[in-house]
Amino acid sequence: MKKSLILLIVMSMCGLSSCATRIRTTTPKRVVTVQKRPVNYTLVKVNGKRYYRWNGKNYTKTKRGYVLVKV
Repeated sequence: MKKSLILLIVMSMCGLSSCATRIRTTTPKRVVTVQKRPVNYTLVKVNGKRYYRWNGKNYTKTKRGYVLVKV
């Protein structure tokens, strides 16, 4: 009786006090990256930030290239 009570307490302590935490990762939306900007781009400044515009879309410069942004 005493051994089964101790076993029950130990099992409940292990089950109730878990160290694991749930990590929720979100998948990023589709990112369009352009390595080289075309010759016919236009430089646009919005609130002091530089954006490159071509084909009616705005891009910003990053380490990996030019990324499509919504302004």
